Amino acid sequence: MTTHATIDIETLGTNPDTVVLTIGGIKFNPNEDGGLHSEFYYRVDINEQLESGRSVLESTLDWWSKQDKSVYEEAMSVDNRTPVPGVLKALNKWLVGVDKIWCQGPVFDIGILQNLYAEIGLHHNWSFWNIRDSRTLFGLMDKDPRKEIDFAAHNALEDSRVQSLCIQKVYRKLGL
Repeated sequence: MTTHATIDIETLGTNPDTVVLTIGGIKFNPNEDGGLHSEFYYRVDINEQLESGRSVLESTLDWWSKQDKSVYEEAMSVDNRTPVPGVLKALNKWLVGVDKIWCQGPVFDIGILQNLYAEIGLHHNWSFWNIRDSRTLFGLMDKDPRKEIDFAAHNALEDSRVQSLCIQKVYRKLGL
């Protein structure tokens, strides 16, 4: 069985060294409809990242303040935060057996995660050639398939779920 995963992060900026708020992921087979499984979701310790010097962009804070209240509260609440090393070790473990990793854009999610791994001296367990860009895949369609789904955007787990469903739809439509 082919196992792909989507990973999505929510952050306080766009720089490689930005604070990561949440990490979400879903495993799936791109050649089958549905069958999403093995959810991954962590709320990352914000204070630990700020103390280590990770960056925050004022424009991103302003953007967050304009988001739906429930999405904002999920991303920003200080409750149930996990230290960075624990999250990254759990992500490595979760990714065992994954053939391809999908993200929105070729550098944002993975680039920030790679920076976070390097900062704390942990090795990530993916190879650059296994990273895929769902935004480019969706661009092959007449209409972005995400526009056809009503979902709570900017929740890392929900974004991962929708990306996975849309990747499956594009695979089906293109006969892959």
